[in-house]
Amino acid sequence: MDYKATLHLPKTDFPMKANLTQAEPRMLAWWDEIGIYKRLREAAADRPLWILHDGPPYANGHIHLGHVLNKVLKDVIVKSRSMAGFNAVYVPGWDCHGLPIEHKVDLELGLDRPGVDVRRAMDPVEKIRRCREYALKFIDIQREEFKRLGVFGDWDNPYMTMAPAYEAVIAREFGRLVGRGLVYKGLKPVHWCMHCKTALAQAEVEYEDQRAPSVYVRFPLVGALPAAPTAPKPSLVIWTTTPWTLPANLAIAVHPEEEYVALEGSGETLIVAAKLAEAFAALAGLRQPRRLATVPGSALAGLEYRHAWIARTGKVATAPFVAMDTGTGLVHIAPGHGEEDYDLGRALGLRIYNPVDDDGRFVPEIEHFAGLTVWEANPKIIAHLRAVGALVAEVPFEHTYPHCWRCKNPTLFRATEQWFAALDKQDLRQRTLDAIRREVRWIPAWGADRIYNMVAHRPDWTLSRQRVWGVPIVAFYCDGCAELLLDERIVQHVARFFGEGRGIEEWYLRSEAELLPPGTRCGKCGGERFRKETDILDVWFDSGCSHAAVLETRPELRWPAEMYIEGSDQHRGWFHSSLLESMATRGRPPYLSVLTHGFFVDGEGRKMSKSLGNVISLDDLLPKYGAEILRLWVAAEDYTEDIRVSWEILDRLADAYRRVRNTFRFLLGNLFDFDPRRDRQPYARLDEVDRFVLDRLARLVDRVTRAYDEYQFHTVFHSIHNFCAVDLSALYLDVIKDRLYTSAKDDPRRRAAQTACHDLFAALTRLMAPLMTFTAEEAWRYLPGAHSESVHLERFPEVPLQWLDDSLKREWDRLLEVRREVARALELARARKLIGSGLEASVRITSAPEDLPALLAAKRAVLETLFIVSGVAVGDGPAGAVRYESQEIPGLVIDVDRAPGDKCERCWMRRPTVGRSTVHPTLCERCVGVVGG
Repeated sequence: MDYKATLHLPKTDFPMKANLTQAEPRMLAWWDEIGIYKRLREAAADRPLWILHDGPPYANGHIHLGHVLNKVLKDVIVKSRSMAGFNAVYVPGWDCHGLPIEHKVDLELGLDRPGVDVRRAMDPVEKIRRCREYALKFIDIQREEFKRLGVFGDWDNPYMTMAPAYEAVIAREFGRLVGRGLVYKGLKPVHWCMHCKTALAQAEVEYEDQRAPSVYVRFPLVGALPAAPTAPKPSLVIWTTTPWTLPANLAIAVHPEEEYVALEGSGETLIVAAKLAEAFAALAGLRQPRRLATVPGSALAGLEYRHAWIARTGKVATAPFVAMDTGTGLVHIAPGHGEEDYDLGRALGLRIYNPVDDDGRFVPEIEHFAGLTVWEANPKIIAHLRAVGALVAEVPFEHTYPHCWRCKNPTLFRATEQWFAALDKQDLRQRTLDAIRREVRWIPAWGADRIYNMVAHRPDWTLSRQRVWGVPIVAFYCDGCAELLLDERIVQHVARFFGEGRGIEEWYLRSEAELLPPGTRCGKCGGERFRKETDILDVWFDSGCSHAAVLETRPELRWPAEMYIEGSDQHRGWFHSSLLESMATRGRPPYLSVLTHGFFVDGEGRKMSKSLGNVISLDDLLPKYGAEILRLWVAAEDYTEDIRVSWEILDRLADAYRRVRNTFRFLLGNLFDFDPRRDRQPYARLDEVDRFVLDRLARLVDRVTRAYDEYQFHTVFHSIHNFCAVDLSALYLDVIKDRLYTSAKDDPRRRAAQTACHDLFAALTRLMAPLMTFTAEEAWRYLPGAHSESVHLERFPEVPLQWLDDSLKREWDRLLEVRREVARALELARARKLIGSGLEASVRITSAPEDLPALLAAKRAVLETLFIVSGVAVGDGPAGAVRYESQEIPGLVIDVDRAPGDKCERCWMRRPTVGRSTVHPTLCERCVGVVGG
């Protein structure tokens, strides 16, 4: 007789091999077919709202691993909040305006060249049309790429910052700032990109290491040094890392409380800070210079000096920002080229002088260097300083320098007329700082300090850009007297044209008279003719208004959002601009919590770059791993730090994925004949090991759901993976195989094991669904019994109180310690060739420490099953063929012998009863009873 046919071996159509790259697109098609996002909204309609507001990616280019990290994290959060019982609405969005797209269009049109004012080089309406087309193209591309990752959202109705209704909101929000008196136009130094020909906000500046020439330069005093009237040729010595700013020098700053010395050597006197004098003398080649005088910085204030080569003079001023860590302790002040220089220049009544044009070239009045870019002029200025005898020393200097975020070229700090939002009016800065501390939860907590310091020390917000592709700054100038017309009422009036018409094109399609309310006159001269402002708003203002344009306007959303989540660079980007805009216009943050993630690096923690040859492309990853393994990559790591990625890391995650999948498959395989309505056993009828594993499951559910609540997704993944690998595969599933396979089909103990397997599978698939979106859905279809069509329509499991049994846990934790020692004893017996498999052994617990005998006696009935052997005895007896004395549990002695009797052909246990049946002579008594006869 074929006894294998009498066994209840696992059967399931759930495939062992995932074939993710083929299965995932089929699953995506099915989700589209059933309208999964709409179904989720219908199922959650009566639940409390929970809103994660999407930080819009830029509509330019294909997505990369950074997008994967960001969007998968958002998807895990939204799905977990939904399964936790919330109506977690997710509206994706795109950032559309701005330089990257306009630059692409300029390149196509040949406008990206020096001397071209891109605002006037072509019909702005045509340029805007081309920019819209470009953005729409990549929105469609990125939408499909995001959906390929298994990200659920309202993809048919995303928000776009270039939608006319959104553009109207941007203009209105600018009007609100105007109405609150926070907007002004002024000549101030700002970061300027000479390649992109526009001002940059702080968030658009990246700092890179740079090797630059630093110079020590003489500025001769006009008269004698009062503290040393006879000192020969007295000069102030400044130090700078930007020689190109020297033509704009108008003052020299010293620290009022630091001491300065006059060093005489080689027939001249050089004045530097006392703390830096020794290092300076060595650098300048001064041999044993004489100190003619020592004076406080305050005593130098008001001294007049001559420029190093230009025919003008300046004066010494005191400033607390002068540092003593390097240089000379004297700072050359160019009010048109530095923020602190500007503030000091304003205080001294100096003009804000900037001799550099939009292309980064010196204007004609700068003799010797006119027409040269500042970088071309740098070495020539140094050469000229040397030629006129003003150069004391030139030293290469390593430092960080601001670069344009888009073109990666160094920026200039130059004074231009720009529009600003004042942060210190109406207490805006302080109110924002207070809100950071009191009204927002920052995850991780260090995010609060990071954004607090950025807001505390930042300059006023530069709102204007000198481009076309963006929302115009709604301001006008009188044709007659050039008076500025800036009024909230007029801004709101123009915003209606944007919202009801074609959007920002209306600014260019309509004349000034058509844009302005009828009867508008200049408040200064009474004129009726005006011209429009040509600047546009900062793109960060666009996205910073998303709370107003999206959360406040869409009926399925609400303001404020529960959460914003982006990379840590957004403390100076979207988090920052949204916070300032909302605090300025509404007096509250637009979010209740902010979660920050790191960035991806290679397996050794290095930033990925082509030069290092360590770039891993999404095009290489998806065909090999599918989206599911990438989702696990995001979930398995601590996203608050930079996340490492390499082929080796992904291969390990693929192995971990297979373990979880195989656990699902084993559970499903043993439910092939299980109908929960018919076969489910009550808790009281479960075997003790079944109750123990449900206790473990209950504690897992609690740990995992709390981890989801705290956004600790690596805890979720590793807890579930560890449960599958250790509690199930290495313990419970191994222990119940005999019961599942060899018992009679309807044996209550077999049905009890199936009941536990059903509960295990139903819980694990739901707990893993936010992470393993595709696989949990695939496996869910095979679960017997009634359930939702999609696992994503389910809630996280709720654990019956009776599953938690502290007493049972304590007992079984101790039994498992013994089990590990029995396994070591069996391994010793196997090494000595006494046995092959554990079922060939019988075990005696000959001696045990004082707490174990009573426990082992009470659990005697389960020990054979737990140890997976053919016999267990407890207490004194003859010495076994192999004796093992535990080192982990002092006093525990285990004897191992070959089990008596023959091997049952059906269950493989060794039993003395094998051979007693004449009908089934190769079976044990138990198996004979199951197969009959």
